[in-house]
Amino acid sequence: MKFTKIIALLLVLFSTLQSTAQETKTVYLKGKVLESETQLPIEGAGITLLNPVDQKKIAGIATDKNGEFILQMARGNYHIKIEFISFKAIILENRLLDKDMDLGSLSLQTDVKLLKAVDVIGEKSSVSLDLDKKTFNVGKDLISKGGNANDILNNVPSVNVDANGTISLRGNSGVRVLINGKPSMISANNGLEQIPASSIEKVEVITNPSAKYEAQGGAGIINIVLKKNSLSGLNASVQAGVGSPTNYNGNVNLSFKTEKFNLFSNVGVRFRDFEIKEDRLQTTLNNGTTNVLRQNNLTHRRDDSYNFYIGGDYYFNPKNTLTGSFYHSTLILNNKINYSYNYFNDNNTNDSTLHRFEHYKEPKKYNQLELSYVKTFDKKDKSWTTSLRYDFWNDDENQNISQKKMFPTGTPESNLITKNIESSNDIYIQSDYNTKLGESGKFETGVRSDLRAIKSDYWAISNGIALPQYNNKLNYDENLVSAYVQLGQKINRWNYLLGLRTEMSFIGISDRAGTFDDSKRYIDFFPTVHLTYELQKTTDLQLSYSRRINRPQFWQLNPFGGLSDARNLTVGNPDLDPTYSNSFELALLKKWDKFTITPSVYYAHTKNYFQYVLKQTDDGFFLNTPINLDKEERYGVEISSTYNALKWWRLSLNFNYYGFKQQGEFEGRQYGANNKTWTSQLNSKIKLPKNLAIETIFSYRAKFQDIQSVNKAVYRLNIGLSKDILNEKMTLNLAANNLLNTLIDRRELNTPSYQLQSTNYGLGRVFNATVVYRFNRKKGDKDRLPDEN
Repeated sequence: MKFTKIIALLLVLFSTLQSTAQETKTVYLKGKVLESETQLPIEGAGITLLNPVDQKKIAGIATDKNGEFILQMARGNYHIKIEFISFKAIILENRLLDKDMDLGSLSLQTDVKLLKAVDVIGEKSSVSLDLDKKTFNVGKDLISKGGNANDILNNVPSVNVDANGTISLRGNSGVRVLINGKPSMISANNGLEQIPASSIEKVEVITNPSAKYEAQGGAGIINIVLKKNSLSGLNASVQAGVGSPTNYNGNVNLSFKTEKFNLFSNVGVRFRDFEIKEDRLQTTLNNGTTNVLRQNNLTHRRDDSYNFYIGGDYYFNPKNTLTGSFYHSTLILNNKINYSYNYFNDNNTNDSTLHRFEHYKEPKKYNQLELSYVKTFDKKDKSWTTSLRYDFWNDDENQNISQKKMFPTGTPESNLITKNIESSNDIYIQSDYNTKLGESGKFETGVRSDLRAIKSDYWAISNGIALPQYNNKLNYDENLVSAYVQLGQKINRWNYLLGLRTEMSFIGISDRAGTFDDSKRYIDFFPTVHLTYELQKTTDLQLSYSRRINRPQFWQLNPFGGLSDARNLTVGNPDLDPTYSNSFELALLKKWDKFTITPSVYYAHTKNYFQYVLKQTDDGFFLNTPINLDKEERYGVEISSTYNALKWWRLSLNFNYYGFKQQGEFEGRQYGANNKTWTSQLNSKIKLPKNLAIETIFSYRAKFQDIQSVNKAVYRLNIGLSKDILNEKMTLNLAANNLLNTLIDRRELNTPSYQLQSTNYGLGRVFNATVVYRFNRKKGDKDRLPDEN
């Protein structure tokens, strides 16, 4: 009944939008802008209509990610100007537009002489909306400068990153994070904070991917695209920043492009020093007596980060390009954590106090080598791409923990030392072929192989004596072989894309002690369907379906989770099975000159759903571990919109209302949840005179309840201020994140035998100041990778 009402409301909205469009006496101009050398689309190219008499601007628009544009105007005679910085402009004079017109493909030629003279007509919005994805352009984000990838994602609509680094999309944590369209262990190993914000060009959010994307990620895909030069000649930018709590960061982006090759590099450093506070209240009910533990944790964290990305393209000829790159990142964590435990008896009297101190040091080193080859053909939209990548990383976790009783009487200090050396070697191979069928059809196919081997060697020593139960080595192998094929065609107003993907999984996990030795082999098929109907020139309706899988990540399987707080352990489950989801989505995309809106309804049914549960052990400690449950159902309504209210003011609003039902049985106990909640985000960007810009983001997540705990509502306000000087060669930026200091994670868990309340205060208010200086480039010049997906 709920879905019937939702769909009925959407249909009313669709018909209203359609009738409104029919009443306007206007025509449409459309086309596609390409680079003449590579025939790659140009995003952000300006399309301007001029009055033939006085040359004044009448209307304008920027091309989208595919280089395409649709401009609505009154019937009349116009000059049409197509331009983009560092390219020669095209002017089509005295064109009579008395009916809809398609200009086809328009090729712009590079002109280095114009590099400093041409103004950017169309600016990419911070958020661009499409039926199949949302794109967040990081270069326009004033708030996340000086931060990392997690800070960027927290400003992306529908995406949330919690205090533990867990990423969720539309409230669902089963999301797959890609780097440059490919899987990466830096994201699979919960290490996105190693990527500085200054290295990221854009973030794409894909809620219902097609068959050409891997099937991993039941909630969808988040694709982080790193910067890569596309400008001719030698150019560079330098960024330096300082923040409070202590945050010193710097970044250099240098590139050089000629007719035969393109070299690019990005080098960054960051030093941070801050404190995080957490309070916990634990109440245990046992045989009519009540025991209370009040726990306070204070973490003093210091992290040093170094990274560089270097590579180049070699153009054998206009149809053959070879690209090679190397990315390295080092993150050194140096934490000092104080744990205070105060126990109270049934009379609410403090009967004992313990103090625990941990010195935690962890250097993370990640390396990625990649080689790719792209071949295009005389036939338009025909290409063949092959990629080979090798990842290798090392993660050395060291704990030195001391503990002693402070009250009522002191005890000798005990000592615990642990070490966990994790390493991985990953090989990724992919080859894709695309071609056009007839005038409006397309055929795509490809194969891929992911080969991953992870080792985790763990040991612990207590007061000089080895603990055999923790002395173990874990071996994890994940080998995936996949292939896909998809066919698309446009028939009148209909456009369909049908795909089928198959993935063979060979997964093995074992340990040195022989505690477990498990292997899983299975083959799965993942169909996808995308149907689009063009209601009007600027109004599309899409129905999509996909079947997806969510395999457990290594850290969710690893049973050696560290012994920082023995009373609150989080460990993996080596017997965790993958989940399977069937996702449906109905979406509308409507564009006006100043306003774009995408309302959608979605539903997903997940089998074998897994979720973290908290259990109390016999000695009163807590153990947090993931388990497989029976099923989960999710449904919701999401509305995304952008509105250029005035030439100097742009608004973006995202609202997501969703419900979920989870149920299942584990170890003879029934778990379940049936809850509804909502999230929203409002983004405002104002351009003031004298190159001054102000951006504000307000985010709100309502209260919700999962299978065990109640999560309190949380909201935050971020503000950024930007000022361009020296003819846009330098930009000064100030940002305040969590300005109201309201980003506090509060949870409550209640069972018949125990209760737990936790409050994590996070970083509190964060202030950053950055300065960017550009050599031989302007603020509007783009750094990006060609769209290979």
